[in-house]
Amino acid sequence: MDSVADAIPQEWTVLSETERFSGPSGLSLSTQSVRLPDGKVIDDYHRIRLPDFTAICARTYDNRILVLRQYKHGVGRQILTLPGGAVDPGETPLESAQRELLEETGYEAPIWTSLGRFVVNGNQRIAEAHLFMATAAQPVREPDSGDLETMTLERMTLGEMGRLFEAGEFPILAHASLLALTGVSHGVWDPRPRLSN
Repeated sequence: MDSVADAIPQEWTVLSETERFSGPSGLSLSTQSVRLPDGKVIDDYHRIRLPDFTAICARTYDNRILVLRQYKHGVGRQILTLPGGAVDPGETPLESAQRELLEETGYEAPIWTSLGRFVVNGNQRIAEAHLFMATAAQPVREPDSGDLETMTLERMTLGEMGRLFEAGEFPILAHASLLALTGVSHGVWDPRPRLSN
């Protein structure tokens, strides 16, 4: 081996792609024909796509974290979640996060920090999660999410958040990751972005 670069796998080449399914929620399934760096061709590599989405860890002006209690069908039970949702066409991730916070909680925040964007699945991609911190959030109206889920807004202390995180009450990976990045999973608020990409 001549160098470290020689050991790094090269990109795959997409030779063709056929959409197999497309749903109204933005879910699609396709089959690609791909050529690997060694020349081997795989004719049935499946890709799943969903819209990119945001998740927001919002701290209020009186140092509470905004949390939603709701049923999530993918988990199969009622859980705690953070505000967030799909990035609509034509929106930036920040615009989406600000809209989702207002719709789901009725709060607006003057200070926003991006903690980065992360691919959900390394092989199929599926979607990109855009994670944000919002600081000094204040209520400006009643929540009106228009979602399928019925959700209850709760305002929790940092100590409560740390205990509930440890108890497994935040089972969605993007939300658990966001709580870890902000320090809230340990009952603290650390506004220094730790990762960005």
